[in-house]
Formats: sequence, C-alpha cells, structure tokens
Amino acid sequence: MTTYQLDDDTVVDTDRAVATWDEATDWDGSNHISRATGSQWLHARLYRSRKGRFYVEHTSQWQGSRDGVTLLDDAAAVRWLLLNGHPVPEDIERLVEECCE
Repeated sequence: MTTYQLDDDTVVDTDRAVATWDEATDWDGSNHISRATGSQWLHARLYRSRKGRFYVEHTSQWQGSRDGVTLLDDAAAVRWLLLNGHPVPEDIERLVEECCE
C-alpha cells in the first residue's frame, strides 16, 4: 500500500484503485526505456481511483528521490494509455479522436 496526497489535498491509496496500468518499455540495445518517462531510471504507473479519477504514480531508482503522484484529466489519461499500448476504457473512449492524429 502506498498513499499520497494530491495537490487538491485528496489522499489516494494505490491499493484502493479500481484499475492499474503499467508503463510500456522498449529495449534500446542496452536497457529497458520507459515510454511514459523516456528513462531507464524513472517509471510511471497509471491508476483509476474508486471515484473515477486518474492519477500517475511516479517512481525512481535514483537514490534520494521521492515518489509522487500527478492527477490527470481524462484526455491526459487517454494519451498515457495510448502511448503505453493499453486499450482505452469505454467511458472515455470518445476522447481518442481528440488525442490522436
């Protein structure tokens, strides 16, 4: 269980999320590089809260760094899902056309 406080003072608990999506990685010949962060050291995971809000958990392998979360609007969540090769939930699928060319 990991808990974080969002900018609006809401507390989120990753164990209570109703859905979770992991970042995709690509092999660059030496390392797995996160599509979400562009780094081998920084990682991201998307969550959907019980209330339907999306947030990204940012984690790092750098010593001394702090993990955190960022709240996303639905369009940003759609872009994150598409970038990382995940299907978009039906209730926000209407935003795919706005987010893609």
